[in-house]
Amino acid sequence: QVQLVESGGGLVQAGGSLRLSCAASGRTFSNYVMGWFRQTPGKEREFVAAINRSGSSTMYADSVKGRFTISRDNAKNTGNLQMNSLKPEDTAVYYCAQGTSFTSYSAPNKYNYWGQGTQVTVSS
Repeated sequence: QVQLVESGGGLVQAGGSLRLSCAASGRTFSNYVMGWFRQTPGKEREFVAAINRSGSSTMYADSVKGRFTISRDNAKNTGNLQMNSLKPEDTAVYYCAQGTSFTSYSAPNKYNYWGQGTQVTVSS
């Protein structure tokens, strides 16, 4: 059974940093694309970042480009999202997800498995 577990969320002041982690189990981690999405109440789930199977290619939403960095450690079955220069508008529940298609990296429906989410709150 595939399981994704996020950690690292919390409350931080604007301008601060957080590092989210996603621990994966249940299937070969390196065989799958990994993505991070976020969601606020009443809004659709929003693409944040994605990384291909080997970690050699990454993609970011324009809103986080230059501030967030996605990475993965296939030996440890773990993915990370380093978030710097956080803004109040980054406040959301953040989800990691596994998918099979890097060409559709920003589409939530292309991801097969999702974590339970971790809350990130940025105060002004």
